[in-house]
Amino acid sequence: QVQLVESGGGLVQTGGSLSLSCAASGRAYSMAWFRQAPGKERDFVAASTTSDGRTYYEKSVKGRFTISRDNAKNTVYLQMNSLKPEDTALYYCAANNAPHGAVGDSSNYPYWGRGTQVTVSS
Repeated sequence: QVQLVESGGGLVQTGGSLSLSCAASGRAYSMAWFRQAPGKERDFVAASTTSDGRTYYEKSVKGRFTISRDNAKNTVYLQMNSLKPEDTALYYCAANNAPHGAVGDSSNYPYWGRGTQVTVSS
């Protein structure tokens, strides 16, 4: 069992930046960020895998968001730049401890944090 705790959300103006952190209670293979806006489904944002150090991004955040990991601290980060109002959502950290298929598929992550709110004002 891996417990995840997110931090770092908040309110920012359009074009601003925020950094999210997610601390895991144990080692994880893939760690990812998903987000859910009111009335919408939970969508993939970014992921990082341990074995090859690869990172993956949803198309709309590529070039603006950067996912990184500190494996010694079992922590994943999401640096979000050039934020837009459409980035407003509850951001969730997710993790698994074995390769499980597509990194962008939420069903492949058994462990979830409680979420941190990101609000971008126009």
